Amino acid sequence: MRPSHLTLYNSLKSPSSRSTLARSLPPSLASSLRLLTPSRVGSATSSSPHRTLTHVRTMSNWPTNITKENPLGLDDPTLFIQSGIIDGKNVQAQNGETFEVTDPHSGKVLGTVPDMTVEDVRKAVDVAAETFKTFRNTSIMERQKMLLRLHDLLIKHDRDIARLIVWENGKAWADAYGEVLYSASYIQWFAGEAVRQYGDVVPSAIPGQRNVVIKQPIGVAALLVPWNFPAGMIARKVAPVIATGCTAVVKVPAETPYTNLALCELLKRAGVPDGVVNVITTDKNLIAIGNEMTTNKKIKKVSFTGSTRVGKLLAEQAAGTLKKLSLELGGNAPLIVFEDADIPTAVAGTIASKFRGSGQTCVCANRIYVHEDIYDEYARQLVDKVSKFKVGSGFDEGVTHGPLITDRAAAKVQEHIDDAVSKGATVLAGGSRQGNAVQPTVLGNVPQDCLLTTEETFGPLAALIKFKDEAHVLELANDTEVGLAGYFFSKDADRIWRVAEALECGMVGANTGAISQAQIPFGGWKESGYGKEGGYEGTDEYLCKKVIAIGKNIGSP
Repeated sequence: MRPSHLTLYNSLKSPSSRSTLARSLPPSLASSLRLLTPSRVGSATSSSPHRTLTHVRTMSNWPTNITKENPLGLDDPTLFIQSGIIDGKNVQAQNGETFEVTDPHSGKVLGTVPDMTVEDVRKAVDVAAETFKTFRNTSIMERQKMLLRLHDLLIKHDRDIARLIVWENGKAWADAYGEVLYSASYIQWFAGEAVRQYGDVVPSAIPGQRNVVIKQPIGVAALLVPWNFPAGMIARKVAPVIATGCTAVVKVPAETPYTNLALCELLKRAGVPDGVVNVITTDKNLIAIGNEMTTNKKIKKVSFTGSTRVGKLLAEQAAGTLKKLSLELGGNAPLIVFEDADIPTAVAGTIASKFRGSGQTCVCANRIYVHEDIYDEYARQLVDKVSKFKVGSGFDEGVTHGPLITDRAAAKVQEHIDDAVSKGATVLAGGSRQGNAVQPTVLGNVPQDCLLTTEETFGPLAALIKFKDEAHVLELANDTEVGLAGYFFSKDADRIWRVAEALECGMVGANTGAISQAQIPFGGWKESGYGKEGGYEGTDEYLCKKVIAIGKNIGSP
């Protein structure tokens, strides 16, 4: 669950207001919010089915057992891994080089990991290719059991994984813990999909012949995961790899390697054979390694989450061997509040969409269009909620939002604020920055010709733009080269279908700001990429269809 969800829910006094917010969220998050009211936090017992939710609390979540031997204060210090993983072994770079990983909040060094090279990648690919020869033949039930064990281990070590996310990504505790549950949901989903890889029987035009369609694992996959969901993204990519009987080489982000490495350690404990999932850590060799992973002939599939610019480069490189690609790229999501919208619902949905992870998600609302008839009241209610947010260390009491991942990321948000203000926008809330910590900001009267309407901000900035009519706002919403997500709020049933179908994007939230879940095909249109993650489509990305035409012997009756 997102920190903004918990803070807003607890700030609402009436049951009806809380119900309005809960209805805008997926059922699992809504039920979690209801459990986490101040009167109920900590009330669950260890035997409760909601035991893990008690770890999302309003008191300080700073680790209490930090020592020289356990610098991050984990309950299980062996989950703090400062190495790559090849063939089940913790390895260093062949050249011996390392790089530092820092805490975005304090800037302090958390540890080091190897700065691996192309030679390390080739070794990992060779291991994955050899392992695939046997792992592809494991039964679907065996692979399902591996994933179910992984799910249980993730829940068992939930606090440690959340701590790693806070340390290296900077998220507030509630947000980090919510990501652990989000990650577990993908592992659980793909455990089910492991036994649902159905084929087909197709009628034949040739007498006596039978056509059967089967699905087989594609082979070695290169997984390039981002830093903004250190647990969520590797879970969403690795789980279908295991479910389908493929193997993988994972390039983890330089900013957040430790969460990824901890999950891969849990994979081993869950019984996933050595060599199925191999992990590469790198910083300065990123470009060369990306090229190797998209051109190596033993790699048959590439999955990448990141910017459109880098996605295009990877697609160009992969074209030489015609690899199967899944590209989840940049967004510039519109959020439209029509004149007939329920304003409390729209405000709750805006906060859920815009301010999760301090605005560092690809499906964040980037342009917020508000009908002029309700603009003032919507802005007032939004500002009232956003003004109560608190920025700081994710472990601190009352903190709802952590810092941005780097100073460069914060500088871009500040650039977008300054550009909009220079063109007539007004700061209604926030607007300040200290280092890479940006106060959640609301801008009013934002003109259309601003940087933020054409560039993805990737930060906690809500820009309110007035509009007059539906046709014009749809033109503005679709006037972008990307099309990942879009949101709108309306009570009109006809408008809901009309606008949902008119928005040019892969995912639409109607009267909700929360769309991502394990059961849906997550992905975009246009230059937001192609391929899907989640849903049954998530396993299809790692499978190849094969037609087997079976004829009859000559002379048979």
